[in-house]
Amino acid sequence: MKLFHYLDVEAETAEEGAYKLKVRWLITKAMGAENFAMRLFEMEPGGYSPLHSHPWEHEVFILEGEGTVFGGGEERKFNAGDVIFIPPNEKHQFKNTGEKTVKFLCLVPHH
Repeated sequence: MKLFHYLDVEAETAEEGAYKLKVRWLITKAMGAENFAMRLFEMEPGGYSPLHSHPWEHEVFILEGEGTVFGGGEERKFNAGDVIFIPPNEKHQFKNTGEKTVKFLCLVPHH
């Protein structure tokens, strides 16, 4: 078992094509999680993830903030407490349209 505070994990700049977006890799293969990774994203106001797709799914839980998510050819608003599922190969993007930092957990299979 591992127990730690999320702030003990360094926030890294997210992938290329993102703006004002940091990621903390909370649970990883390196710590013994063989199937899934858990990441915490922190997106500043005006920030966004890259518009992209990949062959694995996303399970997302919005912890704080508000914004929009593009997926399946449509853009929808999200708020704290919302759950978002992005299926494999679906082009998607998250945007912070609010005045506070958006924080969300994202779980993905190791790839």
